[in-house]
Amino acid sequence: MPLDLQPTRSDSAAANMAADFLMLQHYPANGNARWRHYHWHRPAVTFGYAQRIKDVRAQLGDEARELELCRRPTGGGIVDHRHDWTYALVIPPKHDLGAAPAPVSYAAVHEAIAACLNAAGCPAKLQSTEKKPAAANRAAVCFSQAEPADVIHAETGQKLAGAAQKRGKRGLLFQGSLSREATGVIDWDEFEHALLDRLADLLGMPAQTASWPEPWDETVDALAEDYASEGWLERR
Repeated sequence: MPLDLQPTRSDSAAANMAADFLMLQHYPANGNARWRHYHWHRPAVTFGYAQRIKDVRAQLGDEARELELCRRPTGGGIVDHRHDWTYALVIPPKHDLGAAPAPVSYAAVHEAIAACLNAAGCPAKLQSTEKKPAAANRAAVCFSQAEPADVIHAETGQKLAGAAQKRGKRGLLFQGSLSREATGVIDWDEFEHALLDRLADLLGMPAQTASWPEPWDETVDALAEDYASEGWLERR
């Protein structure tokens, strides 16, 4: 089983969230893991599936009117994508890590990220698992506070990377984000190459360049319409 490396794309918040969900649910059931790094057409913020939009808007204040907001299919808090490096990873359900408890898979992926940040000159480590998580119903801004097994700066304690997970019959979806501001000057192309090598070792799968399945764009566009709707945004 290989790790399929999907082409980098830039899209709206709704289309990006749709593509991540479809990468989990409707990618060909060939047992492959899959990876994508992507960009944003406009200034965007996403928030966890269980969050209330009124709490999100309250946290963002007047900025909310200037941002593209979208609910994620995964959990977690508010993620500001204006200055981040964003990725999605799907691990097949029969893989040991795909079937592992959420804290185990979360820490394993973040250990790989921390190692690559250290190699790139940014001292990084994982936040202690003894730290108590924030209240689940609080619409917290992601990079304002590190949760257990998040990646933090080894010297300042500032949060560098976080993620949200969704587990289903077709696998485990990671939606992850790294703060470009907090990590400092990094060659992000080199970082991605190093991270993919580590993830391939972690999963025991050779990485291979892949193309999007057909008819991918039409499928993403159709779900993106739903993700951009008031019904999804308000979750009603």
